[in-house]
Amino acid sequence: MKRIGEKLRILRHRHSLTMQQLANHLQTSDAQISRVENGQRKPSAELVFKMSLFFNVPVEQLMLDELECL
Repeated sequence: MKRIGEKLRILRHRHSLTMQQLANHLQTSDAQISRVENGQRKPSAELVFKMSLFFNVPVEQLMLDELECL
């Protein structure tokens, strides 16, 4: 799960979202999004689930380092 921040950044950029816009969609703070993207904090299971639903990707794709974001 070391790459989840990188994957989140990739998905956010693909959807042309700012951190604030994504935070609003996921009902969290832009600071939380920043910390996850920068590897300073691992996201909660709830946040990973929300990310999965929002970006329409399997949870496993976000959590498993060997799976790329398609």
